[in-house]
Amino acid sequence: QVQLVESGGGLVQAGGSLRLSCAASGSIFSINVMGWFRQAPGKQRELVARMTRSGSPDYADSVKGRFTISRDNAKNTVYLQMNSLKPEDTAVYYCAIGKPTGWGDWGQGTQVTVSS
Repeated sequence: QVQLVESGGGLVQAGGSLRLSCAASGSIFSINVMGWFRQAPGKQRELVARMTRSGSPDYADSVKGRFTISRDNAKNTVYLQMNSLKPEDTAVYYCAIGKPTGWGDWGQGTQVTVSS
């Protein structure tokens, strides 16, 4: 089982940027899909972005054109670059590994707060 640790969250003004990191305890080279999720207070956890091992990304409509997911297999790290942040992006952000049974190996999350 791979352990994931997210970092890079914080408080930022609307229009600002943050880069989140998800560091894995082991190699991610063979992991086919990794993803970023978020959960705002009172809302369900939602998929924000995911990336396959081949480097093909998918994004939620709400973040397309503003967020970019990337992975560095040499550093066993997945990133989420978030630009043009909006107050509605405020949430706890999690990374996870895509498995045949669903998403798993969740990290502890990192808080992102966007002030208006």
